[in-house]
Amino acid sequence: MTTKRREACPNLEANLEACNCSYEPCGRKGLCCQCVAYHRRAGQLPACFFTEAAEQTYDRSFDRFIQTWS
Repeated sequence: MTTKRREACPNLEANLEACNCSYEPCGRKGLCCQCVAYHRRAGQLPACFFTEAAEQTYDRSFDRFIQTWS
């Protein structure tokens, strides 16, 4: 991910404050539109859809989402 793309997001700082993704090498942190698109292609949901405990399992499946919030 280039720095230019990161700077192009007008909400980057606010997004980073709200982002609970614990995957540190992620280049999509704070870039919500890219994060959602990436996880959608993978058949997953992004970290922000989960509690912190559920997110730390790295199981971003729809089944885990339903289990977490049921």
